Amino acid sequence: MKKILFLLFIPLALFASKILSYNVYDRSDRVDVMFTFDTPYDGVISQQTQNSKIIIKLDDATIESQKIKKLSSQYLTQLTITPVTNYTQIVAYVPTDVQLQASKTADAYGLRLRFNKAAPALQAAGTTATSALPTKKDIQISTGYYIVIAVLLASLVFVYYLKRKITNATNAKKSPGMIKPARKSWLFNPKDENQEDVNIRFSKQIDQVNRVIMVDYGNLSYLILAGNDNILLDKFEDNKPVTNNEFEEILKSRNEELTELLQLNNNKEKEPFQTYKEKAASIAYDV
Repeated sequence: MKKILFLLFIPLALFASKILSYNVYDRSDRVDVMFTFDTPYDGVISQQTQNSKIIIKLDDATIESQKIKKLSSQYLTQLTITPVTNYTQIVAYVPTDVQLQASKTADAYGLRLRFNKAAPALQAAGTTATSALPTKKDIQISTGYYIVIAVLLASLVFVYYLKRKITNATNAKKSPGMIKPARKSWLFNPKDENQEDVNIRFSKQIDQVNRVIMVDYGNLSYLILAGNDNILLDKFEDNKPVTNNEFEEILKSRNEELTELLQLNNNKEKEPFQTYKEKAASIAYDV
């Protein structure tokens, strides 16, 4: 009977991977146990935890004899490797807060068993998950609040800048040195929708009421007698006066014309007063 069982075990041993060696690496934060096989190991790895020990089962893996390794590590105190029919059993004696991580090398010739402390998040998963939710929600609300405040402040700054720009533009158009021609002007074309600002080039007071001014509008300069009646005297395009002396020369050359216009304006002002005197005299004579 024993011979029959031995003959049945021979094919299984031929297809199983043999553990050639094992090494234990004791680190400050973990303990690694490395196994080396004679052929690529593709068996099933299973584990079971009982009190203060972890039982690992390597299917289709064999070892020559039982191995016992004792350590003085905080992660692993003793390691026992025992050959069993069709599998190898590994028993690791560990503290209750130690976990096992198993991984094979890329060529499957090696197997690593890592013993280290369980992560705090795994130890108190329920408590952490419950307390983390409101904390994350509070952070999101706080961030959204600051974003809204930043957008409002940016909007206020933009509105203030736009208002200042419009106010400055309006004040510039109303400055004393700049006048805006009316839509229905006797001097400028009322059909021109794109009227430009009028700039006063020269000005001279003739009497208490009248003055002569030269204004620039577009490409032309206009000489105007401004007073009770605004009279266009001349306009210039190429030979515009540049200095005040040139402007005075133009006024001297038009001295007679200006004198006649001023006398005409004075006569118009005296006519209503003369008519009043005649009416008053006739009323007194009738009485």
